[in-house]
Amino acid sequence: MRVSREQAAQNRQKILTAATRLFRERGISATGVDAITADAGLTHGAVYSQFGSKEAIVAEAMREAQAGSRRLWQRLADRNGAKQAFAAIVAQYLSRAHRDAAGRGCVVAALACEIARQPDRVRDAFTAELKEGLEYLAEMMKVDDSSHRRDEAIEAFATMVGALVLARAVSDERLSNRILEATTNRVIRLAGSEDAPALPGRTAARTKSSRHAK
Repeated sequence: MRVSREQAAQNRQKILTAATRLFRERGISATGVDAITADAGLTHGAVYSQFGSKEAIVAEAMREAQAGSRRLWQRLADRNGAKQAFAAIVAQYLSRAHRDAAGRGCVVAALACEIARQPDRVRDAFTAELKEGLEYLAEMMKVDDSSHRRDEAIEAFATMVGALVLARAVSDERLSNRILEATTNRVIRLAGSEDAPALPGRTAARTKSSRHAK
């Protein structure tokens, strides 16, 4: 039976939703097409008719995940206003809720090391979306010189990613929380922004079971 254009679009989104979550949770190499197919509730034929290869799925998943992060940042900016937009983005990114939700969180923190070993097609897609994200952050920063804004956006985001990776890696709960809180304060000061607003999940405690389940 021929699939309608609308159904094909829905299938494509199901595949990307499953792939982006599984890649972030398990890694790219450890996630096969079989796992993506099962999670999406589709057949191999449906997956390959949409993308043709796992490499194509990975490349599109990088675009999908990073675009999703920018949409989240825009919602935070809209909700908190221009003065607190950057601080709100930093506070959400370095929140305990984000730390404990790797499957739904930033693909850069989850997969950057693995992306470095991927084919050019995947790295190019990742790089293009990262540039878009950095430009977005630069616009949020209170620095007069545009070239300095770009450099400081790179510094801020690289610091945020590193802190999130470390906070997820350590087994000491207090140290993990301290990494997040100290980095939040440092990055916000770097940008000359106001203090971070209170965000849901920023102070939620991580349980031992939630740490190992993610």
